[in-house]
Amino acid sequence: MVRPGHWGVRARVERFSEPALLLLLRERPTHGYELLEALPDLTGEARVDMGNLYRVLRALEEDGLVTSQWESSEPGPAKRTYELTTEGTRLLDEWAAALRGSRERIDTFIDRYEGR
Repeated sequence: MVRPGHWGVRARVERFSEPALLLLLRERPTHGYELLEALPDLTGEARVDMGNLYRVLRALEEDGLVTSQWESSEPGPAKRTYELTTEGTRLLDEWAAALRGSRERIDTFIDRYEGR
């Protein structure tokens, strides 16, 4: 609950890291650490919690939206590579449609705010 005189502004989309992950995986299969590095540029967050990232990836995999496999072709320890499934692509399409709708409402607000 907001106390009088303590209004906070958080112009952000809740759960935006989920469609961002799906988008990155649509671009190419990748490792968790690479996702960890790429997400801040896409989400605008200063940093991504590694534990939370792997929990989300595990949940996406359990729901059949992402698959993973261990890869040991590179030097060093084996890495898990994540890849988007057909169902994951459908969910990404739904996210994109919902975000377009949000953008239209935001554009309407900004246009009105700016007197256009």
